[in-house]
Amino acid sequence: MNIILIGDSGHAKVITDNLASCGHQVVAKLDDKYTKLFQKDSCWFGPISEVQSLIDKEQARVIMAIGTNSVRRNIAEGLGLAADQFATAIHKEAIVSQSSIIGHGTVVMPGAVINAAATIGNHAIINSRAVVEHDCTIGDYVHVSPGATVAGMVSLGEGALIEVGASIIPTKRIGQWSIVRAGSAVLEDVEEFTTVTGVPAQVIFKAEN
Repeated sequence: MNIILIGDSGHAKVITDNLASCGHQVVAKLDDKYTKLFQKDSCWFGPISEVQSLIDKEQARVIMAIGTNSVRRNIAEGLGLAADQFATAIHKEAIVSQSSIIGHGTVVMPGAVINAAATIGNHAIINSRAVVEHDCTIGDYVHVSPGATVAGMVSLGEGALIEVGASIIPTKRIGQWSIVRAGSAVLEDVEEFTTVTGVPAQVIFKAEN
């Protein structure tokens, strides 16, 4: 499959390797740091506005290679593409249950584990060695960072960020656009637009809606 990446930074490098592990080819990297379209080593580079022309030219699908959840959402929604124009990238060394559901545009990195009956939304990132246990519900634009553990029946709202090495015990709910800081242990539900940290995790910031 031919893939167009939106974004050309460190996250794009990792996704490029991810896709190569499955035999897919990155044919374009689009980023607004480029002012015009050009080709180098059989790969196109240019501004994001070129996405539709390159989809047609290369018969390609798109993946958002942007790590920041809110930016990934804003650009993805602004592209005006249909769901079937996005691809999903699951590294060959990830462990993904056949009973799980993975949404379009989502990236699952090497060593990640997604267990039985988990549902992952659209444009999510399940990063290296992250664990999403059975019956979890992971919303759109969520990022479960490297080494984070989401125990069974946890719900992560849209745009939630679970930072490196954080853990969430079973059945807890993390509200939309909330942040669990690195190394934290979540023992209670977290409201939306809230940042928590520590062991056990405590609220350090709550945004006004």
